[in-house]
Amino acid sequence: MNKPYVIIHTHTSIDGNLDIMDLQAFEEASRQYQELSLDPEKQQFEIQGYLNGKTTTEDNITHYKRPELDENAAPVPEGDYVADPDAPMYYLAMDTRGELAFEENTFGYGGVPSHIVVALTERVSNAYKDFLRKKKISYIIAGKEQIDYDVMLDKFYNLFHIKRMMVGGGGTLNWSIVQNGLVDEVSVILAPIANADPDGHRFFVAKDPYSSIEETSFQLKSVQELEHDTLWIRYSVKKK
Repeated sequence: MNKPYVIIHTHTSIDGNLDIMDLQAFEEASRQYQELSLDPEKQQFEIQGYLNGKTTTEDNITHYKRPELDENAAPVPEGDYVADPDAPMYYLAMDTRGELAFEENTFGYGGVPSHIVVALTERVSNAYKDFLRKKKISYIIAGKEQIDYDVMLDKFYNLFHIKRMMVGGGGTLNWSIVQNGLVDEVSVILAPIANADPDGHRFFVAKDPYSSIEETSFQLKSVQELEHDTLWIRYSVKKK
């Protein structure tokens, strides 16, 4: 299997909360997070794509709308659909059932125009794949009922030439990819804030059937102090 170099990169509060807080320190950490990963002049990772889970995509792009599907659409060709194999940046999403209601085939996350690629499963309907093709949104088939991460990363590498990619969460996706042994680096922008919300979304979350609770060790690569008392901490994942 070929795969990109995979970096989990996110910003979090001291108590591990990923949720938005109405504090300047949160806004500054968010800004630095985006600059380090996506700003054309300041980014540090040299990525060609960034992957978000379905909930994060709903929160930021599709806003829980439902796609308008043509249930009588002619059968689309079998397999993957590559609408743009040479985009300067890719927004990578996962959708096991075919529910994300994209309106365009690019998204300017962090100010970078990124071509959208959706990882689907075999159970996604012909109508949804027809919906994506009409919008010239690329998609790959990776798994039967759930996303097969090995297949997904192999196709990102071979079909879209993604050699380095970022995973931006949320916590369920972050932990699932760690447990599958596919993460090369974990990068944390740590903001000097907390709210101790017991229901807050966390950096890593075990969720059946995607992952389980399991102790995992990381090795420190570097710590750098940024502006506004923010820390940038980088780890590698210790191999089992």
